[in-house]
Amino acid sequence: MRTIDRRTSTAAVFVTVSALLSGCGAGQDHPDLREFVAEVQARPAGPVEQLPSFEQVPPFAYQASDMRSPFDPPVVLKRVQRAEGGVQVTPDENRVKQYLEQYPIAALAMVGTLSQGDRLYALVRDGEGGVHRVAHGDYMGTDHGRVQKIDDNELELIEIVPDGTGGWVERARAVPLGGTNRG
Repeated sequence: MRTIDRRTSTAAVFVTVSALLSGCGAGQDHPDLREFVAEVQARPAGPVEQLPSFEQVPPFAYQASDMRSPFDPPVVLKRVQRAEGGVQVTPDENRVKQYLEQYPIAALAMVGTLSQGDRLYALVRDGEGGVHRVAHGDYMGTDHGRVQKIDDNELELIEIVPDGTGGWVERARAVPLGGTNRG
């Protein structure tokens, strides 16, 4: 019984919609609209303008790819003080580079911590989305950054950067949990 009621109601809706749609244009002639369309079609086609010629622009080679991005926050240099006659600061160029040293610090983000026994590790996401475990003493960043301290909120490291006079200087840098890096 319900199947017949559904078929009847579906057929009634179909007939009603068909009647409404066919009534929209039936019996109405729009002479003004037909006249306007005929007038527009009778107009002669206008001339097509020649496309302007474009001068060839020479290619531009971007030369500042190894510099700091202007969209990164500025780095404030905090010098680590050394006693007079102390150890001269220089990066160890003979040391085997670790994986995270290929990314600038601005491209790295601390995403969490992991503890195994009494050791605390930082979980750092690289510039390509991979997550790596970092321990105290590991290196990361392009400025010879060595991890000094890891806690639940941030990762602290000391970087060795040029001082502008041909020498090197150490600077402190922090990578906060889930935030932007700060110098």
